[in-house]
Amino acid sequence: MSGPDFPDSGAALVVGGSGGIGGAICAKLAARGAHVALSYRNNRDGADAAAQAVRAAGRTAEVGQLALEDPAAVQAFVDDMAARFGGLHSVIYAAGPDIPQPYIYEVTPEDWRRTFDADVNGCFNLVHAALPHLRGQTPSSLTAISTAAVERHSPRDILSNAPKAAVEMLVKGVAREEGRFNIRANCVALGVIDTGLFLRFKEEIYDARTVEAMRKATALKRLGTAEEVAEAVVFLASARAAFVTGQVLAVDGGYQV
Repeated sequence: MSGPDFPDSGAALVVGGSGGIGGAICAKLAARGAHVALSYRNNRDGADAAAQAVRAAGRTAEVGQLALEDPAAVQAFVDDMAARFGGLHSVIYAAGPDIPQPYIYEVTPEDWRRTFDADVNGCFNLVHAALPHLRGQTPSSLTAISTAAVERHSPRDILSNAPKAAVEMLVKGVAREEGRFNIRANCVALGVIDTGLFLRFKEEIYDARTVEAMRKATALKRLGTAEEVAEAVVFLASARAAFVTGQVLAVDGGYQV
């Protein structure tokens, strides 16, 4: 497909742009021509670094703090960013709660409710707030980060894959119902990516043998990078994927194979 990947008017909104993966997505969006609005929860330094990368690419960046569990706050944030940029052509859900890794028998009802509120309800709050803006600037796209563990459960990963399964169904529903407005919606399902939450787990939970087993579990025999995730996300969000919707693209090195 010829032409720009993104329009010069409006912006891409990256919720969770302060993390390792979110920051790489912001930088890649800017490199492909998009202005970027991004949110953070606690990591202001990461958000500022992501915004600086966007500006270094000659694009405009705006940053705001956001708690996805608060529907009114999400609505206000999305409306504000749309107003600042004159619309939103892409919305990317790259957020997720900082979860432990318990076995299912160790998960408490409070853990379950907290995780689903932060991830599933948070994603729904974003979709609810963003759809009117995406309808207002079409063609447009919604892209959400999911996990390859939805298709292949790993022990102690239920607080990741159960909420992401719900997120995937929400996104597929948007694809089916909003296609008539030229809104596309897709997910990117991640394997083990050597950044973000994985780095904390590697310090606190995983030993060298566990990390090596994860590497061997992939067909490519290595871990993924934030840059590789960003390439997939930005492709699906862009005009280059104009006839792709309702899909879950696994960026997992062949973990599901």
